[in-house]
Amino acid sequence: MSISEPVYEDVKSRSERLIYPFSCNRQANLGQPMMVDAHWHYDVEMLYALSGEASLFLNGRFYSFAAGDMVLISAREVHAVWGSDDTEYICIKFDPEILYTSSRSIFESRYVLPFTMSKVELQKIFPQNEINHTPLPELIHSALREFTDKTYGFELAVRTHICQIFLWVLRNWQEKGLEIDTSYAINDSDRERLQVVFDQIDQKYMQNLTAKEMAGVCNMSYSYFSRFFKAAIGKSFTAYLNHVRLTEAEKLLVTTSKTITEIAMETGFSSTSYFISQFRRHKNVSPRQFRHKLTETLSVSSRRS
Repeated sequence: MSISEPVYEDVKSRSERLIYPFSCNRQANLGQPMMVDAHWHYDVEMLYALSGEASLFLNGRFYSFAAGDMVLISAREVHAVWGSDDTEYICIKFDPEILYTSSRSIFESRYVLPFTMSKVELQKIFPQNEINHTPLPELIHSALREFTDKTYGFELAVRTHICQIFLWVLRNWQEKGLEIDTSYAINDSDRERLQVVFDQIDQKYMQNLTAKEMAGVCNMSYSYFSRFFKAAIGKSFTAYLNHVRLTEAEKLLVTTSKTITEIAMETGFSSTSYFISQFRRHKNVSPRQFRHKLTETLSVSSRRS
């Protein structure tokens, strides 16, 4: 991946969902260190390494994974993968909606929403020594076989395997003391209101959006909307808006040669200094250092190839 290539939404995965709400396949290195260019999608994605060693760029951080490790990528997270010549992994990608039953119920929402709304920092790498003696490897292989063979009832089988993997992850985190469920019981009406707000943010994050304006869109008072949003998402409206802006800024840092000031203005920050302070606060590195680190890492990977 060069710094000038665009981060893109995985449109192919969206079109495939018209047929199936999931996909399973094997991906192997074809002689280039960069296996997957930086992109994002609305699906949750799991990678299970079969061989080799690989590096993952995910939301501004770098991770390593090798044979036997599993990677978890939440919805809308920018990611890229490059690996050694013998790297091969299974990729399972699915619409988070399949984790719900026939109708999205309140009790299920508290488990699924954190994977789609960037509420918390989740564990990304599940090392081999943690999952090797669990059902996960066989569930992943079985999901791939079912999707590849497409025998009668495979849709139910793949969905069941994905749900079992998801349940194992949730229980594993619970045993570690990691609580990820939302504290607010979200009903269908609340969810529809939140979706309107998310759509507005996605389309207008570069503009001067305010909680007061969004309260009006939701037909709520400012004070009620502020409490409602914080309870549902775990972040204030301003904090969530900044999160989205930083995510977009990260894409531009990765894929363009635009200046820090240009990126700050294009992503809706009121000033370059405020952008830099927010980026450093959330990423523990300045935008310039972040870009330099990525460029340096990719250069090293290219030389190794």
